[in-house]
Amino acid sequence: MANNLVIVESPAKVKTIKKFLGSTYEVDASNGHVRDLPKSSLGFDAEHDYEPKYITIRGKGDILAKLRKEVKKADKIYLATDPDREGEAISWHLMKALKLDEAKDKKVYRISFNEITKNAVKASLKAPRAIDMNLVDAQQTRRMLDRMVGYRISPLLWAKVKRGLSAGRVQSVALRMICDREEEIEAFIPEEYWNLEADFSQKGSKKTLNAKFYGTRDEKIAIHKKEELDQILAALEGKDYVVEDVKYGERSKKPPIPFTTSTLQQEASKALNFATSKTMRIAQQLYEGVDIKGSGTVGLITYLRTDSTRISEEADANARAYVGKAYGEEYVAETASEQKQKNDGKNIQDAHEAIRPSDVTRVPAEIKESLTRDQFRLYQLIWKRFVASRMQPAKYETTSVKIGADDYRFTVSASKIIFEGFRLAYVESDEEKQSGNVMVKSIDKDSELTKESFDYKQHFTQPPAHYTEASLVKTLEELGIGRPSTYAPTISTIITRRYVAKENKNLYMTELGEVVNNIMKQSFTSIVDVNFTAYMEGLLDMIAEGKVEWKSVISNFYPDLNEAVEKAEKELETVKIEDEVTDVVCEECGRNMVIKYGPHGKF
Repeated sequence: MANNLVIVESPAKVKTIKKFLGSTYEVDASNGHVRDLPKSSLGFDAEHDYEPKYITIRGKGDILAKLRKEVKKADKIYLATDPDREGEAISWHLMKALKLDEAKDKKVYRISFNEITKNAVKASLKAPRAIDMNLVDAQQTRRMLDRMVGYRISPLLWAKVKRGLSAGRVQSVALRMICDREEEIEAFIPEEYWNLEADFSQKGSKKTLNAKFYGTRDEKIAIHKKEELDQILAALEGKDYVVEDVKYGERSKKPPIPFTTSTLQQEASKALNFATSKTMRIAQQLYEGVDIKGSGTVGLITYLRTDSTRISEEADANARAYVGKAYGEEYVAETASEQKQKNDGKNIQDAHEAIRPSDVTRVPAEIKESLTRDQFRLYQLIWKRFVASRMQPAKYETTSVKIGADDYRFTVSASKIIFEGFRLAYVESDEEKQSGNVMVKSIDKDSELTKESFDYKQHFTQPPAHYTEASLVKTLEELGIGRPSTYAPTISTIITRRYVAKENKNLYMTELGEVVNNIMKQSFTSIVDVNFTAYMEGLLDMIAEGKVEWKSVISNFYPDLNEAVEKAEKELETVKIEDEVTDVVCEECGRNMVIKYGPHGKF
């Protein structure tokens, strides 16, 4: 009889983990959170020390009743929710909802694993621990801060603008960033500049050499106007062109580091055209387990919410062994491609690894028929990036040539790959295109060249680019706003709420988004302040590390917010946003119908 009970978050994991553990273990799922703050109220009492009031989430009664029955039968209960703050909080809520902290006859443990493999699950059972209340407090504080902003500011937007709007602690900052970028783009004044190139031939060679205008011997010159270009062309008339310097060298390009949540979202957006929410949804499927022909349900990747680029020693050794076998020993990296973590590692989401395949020998092509098209593409991206991170740098032979004509100078640079290294496995989507120059062989210092033709074009400087989902995630991460788990829902919310429209990957402000952003900037300056939001994120990290008391963060934040809301209720003007009128006539009343927006988009 099963006298051990393992409780996980997702039903998708149950079958896989049960297979690993055998008949003495019962495995069941909580289906995510079981308790939360009530929907009908703020969920805490500001007058009484901000103690949160939790209730059972609607629809979770049957799940808890089933879990209580299983708990009765078991001697040992293992809480095996996800290995992050959210997972830690779910374990604590389960402990409370199932009254496990009051059960004297039961042994209750918290276990966590980074990947759903037999080794990882078995190892976690050998290293059980108590629930980490610092992590629980950090999650609880984030939830309460988000609730405060959402529940206090959203009704104000309903009253002053229109029903159904919302504000959010991270979403409002993301909205402001998009709005600020649009303002920069609108205020941008293009400046004219010209490019000048020349094609040269050398005696005895049929190939021409394309060179770019550099400037004078002493300084680089930018050509701003056609008059400046004409002066240079006139001065070059009839001049002799001589090779003044030839340098040969080598450069190497380091392999990429394995994916974090943020870099995976960015690369999947660029390479696969996935929205951040789609990347997370498919990564969740790969992590929880996919039915693989001949192997049953298999967790294909490690945990998908991580800031870390660390890789376990075992995974590192396995990857190197695979690279040696598949590509040859000369391709195996001497040392792992590590990257110094920001803030000496303070930002790392607990003790996670990077996102990698759970088994590197599970080659994408070999399991392709067991995966959907999107699962295959994302798994292949993760697999290739991880394998490449354990390979040698790529090596290039470089040539740079300086060509003089009187006081002016042209330059040529070319590179040729001489050792593919990690590029055999993986090339990043936006890797610079290789130089089109094929070097003229045997070009020496003092060689005389003949100018065949000039080529010049007028250009204008470009405004900053609109944010895309990928560049917004990158900037949010660089600024220390939000965490891996928050990027996708934040972006989804501002698009669903129609504050931002997405066209050809670019994010644009809507009229509604502009109105909401202006209200937030006017009345809630700190909420939409990038530095303040990053500072709050730092405080959440300090709670997780046990360095700051969670209630002190809440009690410092709420009174200021409350005051700002009360002031805005009195002083803010009502803003009317007109509905978009169509040319479709209503059968009932004969008036033109308007476009409305509901939970499923426009109708």
